[in-house]
Amino acid sequence: MSWQTNMQTWLDNTELEPELKQQLNELKDDNDKAEEAFYAPMEFGTAGMRGVLGPGINRMNIYTVRQAAEGLALFMDTLDDETKGRGVAISFDSRYHSQDFAIESAKVLGAHGIKSYVFDSLRPTPELSFAVRTLNAYAGIMITASHNPKQYNGFKIYGPDGGQMPPKESDKITEYVRKADDLFAIKVKTVYQLREEKLMQLIGEDVDQQYLAKLDTVVVNHELIEKVGHKMKFVYSPLHGTGKMIAPKIFQDLGFENFNMVKEQAILDPEFATTPFPNPEFAQTFDLAISLGQKIEANILIATDPDADRLGAAVRQPDGSYKLMTGNQIASVLLNYLLQAKKETNALPTNGAVVKSIVSTELATAIANKYGVKMYNVLTGFKYIAEKIQNFQDNKDHEFLFGFEESYGYLVKPFVRDKDAMQSTILLAEAAAYYESKGKTIYDALEDLYQEFGYYREKTISKTFDGVSGKERMASIMKGFREDGFTEINGVKVVETLDYLNKTDNKNGQVSETGLPKADALKFILEDGTWVAVRPSGTEPKMKFYIGITSDTDENAAEKLASFAKVVDGWE
Repeated sequence: MSWQTNMQTWLDNTELEPELKQQLNELKDDNDKAEEAFYAPMEFGTAGMRGVLGPGINRMNIYTVRQAAEGLALFMDTLDDETKGRGVAISFDSRYHSQDFAIESAKVLGAHGIKSYVFDSLRPTPELSFAVRTLNAYAGIMITASHNPKQYNGFKIYGPDGGQMPPKESDKITEYVRKADDLFAIKVKTVYQLREEKLMQLIGEDVDQQYLAKLDTVVVNHELIEKVGHKMKFVYSPLHGTGKMIAPKIFQDLGFENFNMVKEQAILDPEFATTPFPNPEFAQTFDLAISLGQKIEANILIATDPDADRLGAAVRQPDGSYKLMTGNQIASVLLNYLLQAKKETNALPTNGAVVKSIVSTELATAIANKYGVKMYNVLTGFKYIAEKIQNFQDNKDHEFLFGFEESYGYLVKPFVRDKDAMQSTILLAEAAAYYESKGKTIYDALEDLYQEFGYYREKTISKTFDGVSGKERMASIMKGFREDGFTEINGVKVVETLDYLNKTDNKNGQVSETGLPKADALKFILEDGTWVAVRPSGTEPKMKFYIGITSDTDENAAEKLASFAKVVDGWE
């Protein structure tokens, strides 16, 4: 059907939710916006769906959320009674309508006789992953748009292992979502009916306590924290989100006495009033934390995004300023501290393994090699790290030690199967205490790594392609890169091309398989060790270009990275 026909169906619905009705009346005369809202259904993939709030089949609202929940319910209807009876855990963040969408999901599931375990208030994404595992639920739903601006929300589905639903199952769910094409005909039960029929159970503090107990196991050296923890000063910001529910308890339980929350950003505000982009990779999100940090001379500043799966940090310098670290830098310091601490306490296994995404720093590989730990590279998306963890456990061939993506996501212990900023907070605080005991900062530790392994630098360039034509443009760019390829980039010879869509690895003319699932991504490895990767984002209307270089000095590395970035920024 045309977008006009789709919109008319909504206009004719006399029972449309009042707020959406008002928004639709404001939208209907703007053809460009109306077309974007109604031209096609929201994309539902392995990571669920994410989009702008508002009326329309291509927008996040109670009807598209019901459609997504209906797809999960129809899939679960095909399972045996015992498996279906395990139910679904549901959590949500602080965004507009997040709790509403969580309840709507439970109401749809309940209409199929599927029990839901719904958190009594907002909780982090990693705790939802943990809840799926600890409650033995079959699936999980997290209502969040992670670090996106306030206009967005999303619906993520997790599988029985607590990781995002594997491709085989998620593809089936997508089929069922598409079959539920009459959004207004999806059946729901009332909350009263759900509670009366014991199809909805509220959870909260009971799961918190179990999660906190597991978080305590992330600590490698409790004695170190007891000795040094009271000397450390931390500033923490939840960026108006779910980290507020758990982070203060972590610091209290571990004995880090001087914990200071950024009060303005501890307000659960869906407007994200203090920052237009609640993303800890952006320097602006640290402005208030820096101001507080300078007042109390804090050692380290920590910020987590609204669903508390990503973590960013800034470290105090000798002159009292704060130096922000990239996701790759944080991961490298955490990994090095973890492996070193395990080695010193004779807890480093002989079959240890680390997992990172294909666009993350190779400094981590050098660190892993030093400690005799195997490094595995997987596609972008933490579900692939979770999948690798499960393989390790099933095959009993490796012990998972650490996983990360350059986009500020890290995991230490596999009782969660998604990136976990609460675990990362603990390990970062412990590492900071360790280096404090040596008269150093986290940033000094990073400089030591550069001195040992070389100066690694990375950069991500994002380009936005909005609207209906945006997807076509991104597809055209990727098609051109595949067909034309590169023999050199910035004057340096390309020696290896990895095409993850065709699953080919062309190294100096010798073609082999990548050994990874299909994904719309390309990676070019150059003669001097530089690498460049490109892929369309799976959750935003963006194309991302990644660059990784290494050099002998800080100055040379900065110059080399800037040179490559200038070239890559011109690609279209």
